[in-house]
Amino acid sequence: MSNRIVKKAPIVRLPPKSNVELLLQRASQVSIILVGVVAAIFALYSAEYILAPASLGIVIGLMLGPIATRIERRGLAPAFSATLVVILFIALILLFVIALAAPLSFWMARLPQIWADLQVQLAELKGPIESIKTMRDQIREVVGADGVTVSVDDGVGVENMVFLAPAFIAQVLIFFACLFFFVATRHQTRTAMLKLCLDRRLRWRVAHIFRDTEDMVSRYLLSITLINIGEGLAVAGGMYLIGMPSPALWGALAAILNFVVFIGPTAMVAVLFLVGLAEFDTLGGSMLPVFVYLAINLVEAQFVTPIVVGRTMTLNPFVVVLSLIFWIWLWGPLGGFIAIPAVLVVYAILRNIVPGINWEVDELDRQHPR
Repeated sequence: MSNRIVKKAPIVRLPPKSNVELLLQRASQVSIILVGVVAAIFALYSAEYILAPASLGIVIGLMLGPIATRIERRGLAPAFSATLVVILFIALILLFVIALAAPLSFWMARLPQIWADLQVQLAELKGPIESIKTMRDQIREVVGADGVTVSVDDGVGVENMVFLAPAFIAQVLIFFACLFFFVATRHQTRTAMLKLCLDRRLRWRVAHIFRDTEDMVSRYLLSITLINIGEGLAVAGGMYLIGMPSPALWGALAAILNFVVFIGPTAMVAVLFLVGLAEFDTLGGSMLPVFVYLAINLVEAQFVTPIVVGRTMTLNPFVVVLSLIFWIWLWGPLGGFIAIPAVLVVYAILRNIVPGINWEVDELDRQHPR
């Protein structure tokens, strides 16, 4: 046997990268991420017509998922449980609309009178308003701004209704279709996603993401729904005691607007102030509905919600505000409802895939130890 000498390939050592090269590499990576984020935001904004009702259907499906699970435990098929859940949701919406139809028609008929009363009440503020108008005219003279003329076409409203009605109906159909199929196929979707994970550790993380997302969003929305119903009843009772007409309407409006944190209560205060200004003779009397609502809302926000939802589910207010601003800018009022569930979904993902962060342990971990 002859000894063969195997020559090894020479090791090529590349010179270390300079600080400028490392900086450019990191900058390129950050640029790619930013371009991807901007593209995703543009895609969400452009596809609002489809994605907004579909996302709302998924969020409502996450909230009603535990109810469907309890129905399925009685031996019923997921499709049948999804049908029952959708019928229940439609029935609740119809009952809500029927109960508020009479008060809404009453206040719609009174809008001209309310506007006349508001003009009389605001006449007392004519002096300060004239001062502000004079200051505005002086500022315009300084900056050289010209007046803006606004023209209104009477036929635009009818044309918009002709085009918006089919679009609204289509979005409603998209919402209910996504709600039904999400609830009916939620187990199959989870199983399909887990089959795509070849690594056992990745499969474990994805399973926990599904578990945390469904549990956190459903628990939060169901708890907030019960809290808002209680607040609506309290507001209706308070408005009845101070003599506000249609107290049930204001209670229902308070319950609905409270789903959009920060912005909803602010809008409710503005509505109650305007209605109180038209209903009561004095400025102090017109502030009475606002004070009653703020007192009830303060008790709900500071005591009831932390006890029912749990302090570990309390989100960072700054993150909540940013999420509200982003989603309302993106999808309008519908985005305001989706904002908090979106934060919870991101939280459920981060707490399972980001290593090295000591996420706070809540009731979910005590119920489902890892």
